[in-house]
Amino acid sequence: MYHLKIQSHFAAAHNLLNYQGDCENLHGHNWKIEVTVKTEHLDSAGLGIDFKTLKCHTNEVLDRLDHKYLNNLEFFKGVSPSSEHISRYIFEALEELLTTPGVILESVRVWESDNACATYTRD
Repeated sequence: MYHLKIQSHFAAAHNLLNYQGDCENLHGHNWKIEVTVKTEHLDSAGLGIDFKTLKCHTNEVLDRLDHKYLNNLEFFKGVSPSSEHISRYIFEALEELLTTPGVILESVRVWESDNACATYTRD
């Protein structure tokens, strides 16, 4: 099994719902995103999926979040736009775009700081 990973980023504002503390106030992050896919097979060029293709699809999803107030987006209406929920949103949106046969989206990891992240997988 081959595992391929790309990294990207976006910046956005949010505030957490039902949270007692500073993060219930409007604030922002520069989120770092890691996307991992897996495949058993390589194409004739020796690739599972072209990194350029994976980055393009990822950035298409991240453009929906970049420089936005996440609480206003439909997916987050009534849901706290935590790193956990953001990782799930990106995973589900990206899964729809990845159509390369045999390539399976394995995980999306969302870093809200250098030492704190959340990961969503389809276990």
